[in-house]
Amino acid sequence: MMLHQRETTLQLTQLSEAAIAQLAPSFMHLPNTEHADGQYRLRRYSVVSMKDGQVIDLNKNEFMQTDDINRFQGNVVRQFEGIEELIIESEGMREMCSLFTASNHLKDGHEIEIHQIRISAIYDETQVAPEGVHQDGFEHIALVGMGRHNIEGGDIMLYNSFNEAPFFRKTLLNGEVAMLADDKLWHNAQPIRSVIDGQAGHMDVFVLTAKGAKHELQS
Repeated sequence: MMLHQRETTLQLTQLSEAAIAQLAPSFMHLPNTEHADGQYRLRRYSVVSMKDGQVIDLNKNEFMQTDDINRFQGNVVRQFEGIEELIIESEGMREMCSLFTASNHLKDGHEIEIHQIRISAIYDETQVAPEGVHQDGFEHIALVGMGRHNIEGGDIMLYNSFNEAPFFRKTLLNGEVAMLADDKLWHNAQPIRSVIDGQAGHMDVFVLTAKGAKHELQS
């Protein structure tokens, strides 16, 4: 499905049921971190490339954004545990990265950064995107819904500019993928809250990012 908004292109697509079944259970093993959001945003992070149809782990696990991009944790070098080897080598990961690579016309061997995140609903309102309406400093982003439990909220919201109302809003269900041109669009997400008080709630997502290459997404 292709949605065009002014000069921006947004693509909505879907992972296979087999890929979801392989990838979703790994969110149970995400660690807390010592970072500012580490108590409620559990995360693993890896940089990979697609080479000859295979996912190659480049063993890079440090991540930093400048403070003009990330007002919440800018200019902070964040070290994360890498995504588990069995998940990197899974057919589900290959499918997800192949979809991202093909849709964005990335060349063979192009670097892809992957954030695997569980946002736990530990507050009355837990921030999914504590930096607010923002860009991430890339050309291409994929937001992949991988699971929701005992929560409401968490809708992704897309904007043509920082000061405008969102033109698109959606709850990403299991395996749903939203791809966008990050340097043209801004994005944010609703906070989440538990539906049943006293019971844990969470939202699981993969975020894939890449720099360079063409902007036009392939339908």
